[in-house]
Amino acid sequence: MRLTHVLAGLVAASVLTAGAVMAQGADPLAAAVKARQSHMQLYAFNLGLLGGMAQGNIAYDSAAASAAAANLAALSALDQSRYWPMGSAAGEVEGSRALAAIWAEGSDAAAKGQALNAAAVAMAAVAGTDLASLQGAMGALGGACGACHQSYRQTN
Repeated sequence: MRLTHVLAGLVAASVLTAGAVMAQGADPLAAAVKARQSHMQLYAFNLGLLGGMAQGNIAYDSAAASAAAANLAALSALDQSRYWPMGSAAGEVEGSRALAAIWAEGSDAAAKGQALNAAAVAMAAVAGTDLASLQGAMGALGGACGACHQSYRQTN
């Protein structure tokens, strides 16, 4: 069942990015921005469920928590290198919020991505156990997301 949820998440990622891939011939930088934004929406969708459970705003459901955490682990393990071409920073491509620093500090950005994957894998290991375990893993997961956003995403 868990593999089914992971596969469903990956299929959803493929569907969300399909439009970006088809539009790539017209403007490959805009397509890359659309693809990475779609990827981030999938992060937010799954993280929102886990965060809602952790805060008590959504009833804890071990199966749903496991599926969302597995999706995050799978998403964070995907190769995102084609989402981030040079020239796709905020101000260079409409809708981009990526700061140019992400390309200047590539090794730091990569380390932050690895930290996100480690936190997502840790969450996947415990999310379906019980609410307390999910809550315990939430800080590292949220911190990993926030670390990249604070350094490399333009604020609204």
